[in-house]
Amino acid sequence: MKIFAALLSLAFLFGCNKKQNFTVINQEEAYNMINTQNVVILDVRTKEEFNEGYIPNAINIELNNLKDEVSNIIEDKNSTILVYCRSGNRSNQAAHILSDLGYTSVYDFGGITTWQYEIVK
Repeated sequence: MKIFAALLSLAFLFGCNKKQNFTVINQEEAYNMINTQNVVILDVRTKEEFNEGYIPNAINIELNNLKDEVSNIIEDKNSTILVYCRSGNRSNQAAHILSDLGYTSVYDFGGITTWQYEIVK
């Protein structure tokens, strides 16, 4: 039983201790960054969702295609990337993927369903 507890502790330490290399921000912070900095706005929803409405100047790469397509679209790994989706779940997954791919300035600001600023329809 002690061995099992020790193994479980090690699994928790190493499995849950992965460094998060992106920043979670609120939508007001994202809006301010969009208006004051050179940023890439990345929408990771499906094409159908994107076509229903998106944040101005956003580019769309579906989460399922992100690993394969992002380096062709966002070549500079030091680009400031603001990532969003519908509710915040996929944007968080995307932020992890981008970070794992070596992007150094990634910001997750959640979902468009609570975005209170301009949307292109």
